[in-house]
Amino acid sequence: MPQVFRVGSYLVYFWSDESHPLEPIHVHVAQGIPRENATKVWITSKGHCVLAHNKSGIPSRQLRYITKTIEAQHREIEQQWFNYFGEIRYYC
Repeated sequence: MPQVFRVGSYLVYFWSDESHPLEPIHVHVAQGIPRENATKVWITSKGHCVLAHNKSGIPSRQLRYITKTIEAQHREIEQQWFNYFGEIRYYC
């Protein structure tokens, strides 16, 4: 499971198997360790975040901070995604 970075106690990561065909670029966010019910955040072609779901129940204030951090680092995330999966598609 490729770890992208941490935001406080939250881990931002990719799943190793993101389906076939490959899903559009996104990250999962969970507190502490990767989990099946992690929050999922799509990254748009302009580097913005779209919340797919917040299954891990991250409080709104913290989730806003995490998504702003993801947006600020979207180029690094895109590069890591491409290096790991070999292609990038966008949700929108």
